Amino acid sequence: MANVADVANLAETHSIARHRRFPRINWPALAMIMPSVIALLLVGLYPLLFVVSLSFQRFLLNRPQNNGMFVGFENYATVLSDELFWSSLGRTLTMLVIVLIVQIVLGIAIAVLIDSSRWRIVNWTVKTALVIPIAMTPAVVGLLGVLIFNRDFGLVNYLLGLIGIEKISWLGDPTMAMVAIIITDIWQWTPFAALIMLSSLALVPHDMIEAARLDTKNAWMIFRYVKLPYLMPGITAFMIIRTADVLKLFDMPFTLTRGGPGVSTELISLYIQRMGFRIFDMGVASAQAVLLLILCIVLARAYIRFFYRAPESE
Repeated sequence: MANVADVANLAETHSIARHRRFPRINWPALAMIMPSVIALLLVGLYPLLFVVSLSFQRFLLNRPQNNGMFVGFENYATVLSDELFWSSLGRTLTMLVIVLIVQIVLGIAIAVLIDSSRWRIVNWTVKTALVIPIAMTPAVVGLLGVLIFNRDFGLVNYLLGLIGIEKISWLGDPTMAMVAIIITDIWQWTPFAALIMLSSLALVPHDMIEAARLDTKNAWMIFRYVKLPYLMPGITAFMIIRTADVLKLFDMPFTLTRGGPGVSTELISLYIQRMGFRIFDMGVASAQAVLLLILCIVLARAYIRFFYRAPESE
């Protein structure tokens, strides 16, 4: 009997190990998620692979007879030696640095003010108002910017005129046109930063704040050593999201300035569009898009490496 029991236990152990090695497939659950997986592959993975393959080909929309020829890294060499590409990328990165700093600082300030307010109706009203700019499409925001920054009847020049400042040609001057794009982007996406920071502040344990207040009355010290560690994951996430947004920003600057005057506000996404659909060189445009994707991934990894700090456990 003992031998029979040992054999039964051994068989049961072997069966359990076999099931662990080859887990049972839940076919109903797999059938439910497969449509979503297939849709994601078609919408996300296939276009990416198509663009990567196109970046290694000669593909001119106005000369279809020569399309499909493999050219290796020729398109990438063309991009890396293109001064207009580097200048548009420089403008984009300059804008990225400015908007990230301003939006994070303003977002933290707004979040701290809302978090410290004791009036629930005020908090609810401000939170609702913060959603409005985010919900607007970039193209509509660009059209509003055209009205607001118009030299003759724009709201900004009207307000400046009330304090005696002469009219500024916001959209006609190269420098001021770039400033107008930056201000518009800050107006639209600072509320998004504020909502993320407000959610992060909600994670700060109340007893930690009370204990810190017993040690010091300095609000900056409490914020620096108690609240800021809980804000860092949210700040990192915001930087990653906004970096991807700014690097592919097209609708708002296109409707606001169309890259002008000249090419003074031509961001990298506008330049890629011009290369692909005006110069008709889809191979070079695809190479630019792939390099832009690589840059976005590198920056995201750098943010996580240098800025992300998980708050210490209690």
